[in-house]
Amino acid sequence: MGKRKQRFVLCVKAGTYKASLEPRKVYRVIEDPAAEAESLLRVVDESGEDYLFPATLFVPIEVPDRAVPTFAADASAVR
Repeated sequence: MGKRKQRFVLCVKAGTYKASLEPRKVYRVIEDPAAEAESLLRVVDESGEDYLFPATLFVPIEVPDRAVPTFAADASAVR
């Protein structure tokens, strides 16, 4: 079985999560099919921990393969 490609999203609004999310910042998505079925995304937030947030706060983005290690090297989001 091949390695699953990491997913990233861009925060477009923080909503009521201003302490945890920053608009215009890229976040790494942790796969959670049950959460996604409920329109939630599990992302690594400013604390470095993964939490569920409404999917409407984000848009998916493609990160070039060369840049993925930069985003994955830090447990928190990378600007």
